[in-house]
Amino acid sequence: MDWKYLYTSFEGRIPRSSFWIGVLVIWGVFIVLSVVDAMAGLQAEGVGILSIIFAIGSIYPAIALYAKRWHDRNKSGWWTLIAFVPIIGAIWLLVELGCLRGTAGQNTYGADPLGG
Repeated sequence: MDWKYLYTSFEGRIPRSSFWIGVLVIWGVFIVLSVVDAMAGLQAEGVGILSIIFAIGSIYPAIALYAKRWHDRNKSGWWTLIAFVPIIGAIWLLVELGCLRGTAGQNTYGADPLGG
């Protein structure tokens, strides 16, 4: 897996498996940093300093993941903004990006990452 492409590029398409691996790595690092914050007492107002810094720093990689996954669904990466709609936005993201298969074959954003 090309981690640099996965977390830095807004071009192309990725399948659900790559999306979930990318999301799980981000969440895994966040959880580890939250535990380190708690164990080291690195909290301000009950919020872990390291985990907050990481969360802010992971915005760009997360958006890159989302954009490529939206592209696999043959939609613009701007659909990521649906996340700002309370409740419905999160459900929509989960279903579209995490559950539904991408467009079979070539689409506007490139070749099928599954080769179909």
